[in-house]
Amino acid sequence: MAKTDASAEQRIAAVRAFNRFYTQRIGVLREHLLESPFPLTGARVLYELAHWPAGGEPATATVLAARLALDEGHLSRILRGFEQRGLVRKKASTADARRKALVLSKRGREVFAALDARSRKDVAGMLGTLSTAGQERLVEAMRSIGELLGQPSVGTRPQRPPYLLRPPQPGDIGWVVHRHGALYAQDYGYDERFEALVAEIGAHFVQHFDPKRERCWIAEREGEIVGSVFLVRKTKTVAKLRLLLVEPRARGLGIGRRLVDECVRFARRSGYRKLMLWTQSELDAARHLYALAGFRRVGEEPHESFGKKLVAETWELAL
Repeated sequence: MAKTDASAEQRIAAVRAFNRFYTQRIGVLREHLLESPFPLTGARVLYELAHWPAGGEPATATVLAARLALDEGHLSRILRGFEQRGLVRKKASTADARRKALVLSKRGREVFAALDARSRKDVAGMLGTLSTAGQERLVEAMRSIGELLGQPSVGTRPQRPPYLLRPPQPGDIGWVVHRHGALYAQDYGYDERFEALVAEIGAHFVQHFDPKRERCWIAEREGEIVGSVFLVRKTKTVAKLRLLLVEPRARGLGIGRRLVDECVRFARRSGYRKLMLWTQSELDAARHLYALAGFRRVGEEPHESFGKKLVAETWELAL
């Protein structure tokens, strides 16, 4: 099997494993959800009816089936059971008297309120086993899954937690080396020689650090490192931007552009006349950031490094 096919199979297996874990973790495999008389589908129908927007499209069986992607016959049996329990009633639509809108009865609202309270309690219990940072990571991961799979936005999206830029601390250079090695292998197929190069750059920065002319910025979000960049001295008048990285889960927040801007501002304050960098033609996201900051490409050269045939590019910014 080809390498790409093997990778695809691994991703499929990972998604299936997560689905099995999560459905068991939240109890949807049980015959009755949240110790209620209802299976998952029935509880979801109650939820939709309880949250149906007033003044909008009537909650007819056809519309509800389409919204939940349910077979109309299956939904009809669920609704029939709800009517027999006195949870749901039908009323003529104000827009069209021939159409019957579904609404929760008083008893239906009471039953849903109890079900909703149990659900909130269960989720709070699950979150309570995690630290605050862990809870934020979990919620952000779930939000990312929803976005990637096309989950529609509901109301105003909560503001994303901010990030901060700080100087490096003990252990941070090791993180930079590790994440460059892991991500470039994953995304571009670079071998361990790229990680070795990053380690050399990081070691040289620490061993020969000039606090007046050089800087490293570490981006941190929710207590975790999510990015880095280095500004190092090349000559008295030329500085180099190196090792720009933003974690995949933190992309789209403006962190990469901010890291590049910090390098440019510091280089200007430090009296450099030119800022340059070396990158590869396939690193489109990084090249886009450099172009936005005003860099221009001044040279390119094919080479074979890190187990691949590449095209190196030199970019410069006059300060």
